[in-house]
Amino acid sequence: MSFIDDIKVRARKNIKKIVLPEAEDRRVLEAAATTLKEGNAEVVLLGAKADVDKLGEGLDLSGATIIDPKTSDKLQQYIDKLVELRQAKGMTPELAREALTTDFTTYAVMMVKCGDADGVVSGACHSTANTLRPCLQILKTAPGVKSASAFFLMIVPDCEYGEDGVFVFADCGLVQNPAPDQLAEIAGLSARSFELLTGKSARVAMLSHSSKGSAKHDDVTKVVEATRIAKETYPDIMLDGELQLDAAIVPSVGASKAPDSPVAGKANVLIFPDLDAGNIGYKLVQRLAKAEAYGPVMQGIAAPVNDLSRGCYAEDIVGVIAITAVQAAAK
Repeated sequence: MSFIDDIKVRARKNIKKIVLPEAEDRRVLEAAATTLKEGNAEVVLLGAKADVDKLGEGLDLSGATIIDPKTSDKLQQYIDKLVELRQAKGMTPELAREALTTDFTTYAVMMVKCGDADGVVSGACHSTANTLRPCLQILKTAPGVKSASAFFLMIVPDCEYGEDGVFVFADCGLVQNPAPDQLAEIAGLSARSFELLTGKSARVAMLSHSSKGSAKHDDVTKVVEATRIAKETYPDIMLDGELQLDAAIVPSVGASKAPDSPVAGKANVLIFPDLDAGNIGYKLVQRLAKAEAYGPVMQGIAAPVNDLSRGCYAEDIVGVIAITAVQAAAK
């Protein structure tokens, strides 16, 4: 059984309701049909039924709930709640109605906020900012979390490294240039995410172009400081840095470059120093190693709202739906 198949089995043990606000994208409808067929989650599609039926021709979407936010009987309730939540930021009933009926991600997030759904998957045809803005404004971060971040679950075929080819890469989708304390929090959240989704112990590497002082630069200093903060904040997590990528995942290189490290050569959670490195890194592995890449999966938000790459395939969306359901069940 593949890793993502195992995630689907776990999702089927505790069925959750996941909202897909991008029913105007054929890939999303294909993913919805597959999810329903496999029984991984309840599916809510946002859009006019006639439009969904037309675009979804040939797909079995009979098990999906289709809601048109413009005519929904919950619209007024959501307007009132959104005004209550955002009144201090200038939200009015008129602005709330416009947001809920034109930005379906906002409507989807309100469904979660009001307990009418368990999670949201969006981003197939919208930017990360479009997906995250309403969830950060409405759901906000989880208790004790300073800022949300994003990771990719990477599954590399025929790979001896990581957890039999399974890794978490972070942050690859959200935080542009994290300060040391942010980088430390990303490491802690990513370790918890890895353990939730894999059931295995996280071994976290704080990545750099330097291994244990082999180079001197402000960028290296940032990772060294983040490592110190993370070790103090999360003493129960196996974590080390700064480490070059090969020192982090290749046993022989780790033994040579960082012989006293508990993580070197064995890392399964890779924390990149900034968004440039993380985004480039995950796409290199996805394209050149033909890895499965699920995400960006959000962490640190009060409820599961997950983003998609606009270059995703329908099967990628199916996987992220299952991951979202597992996150919702854990919450």
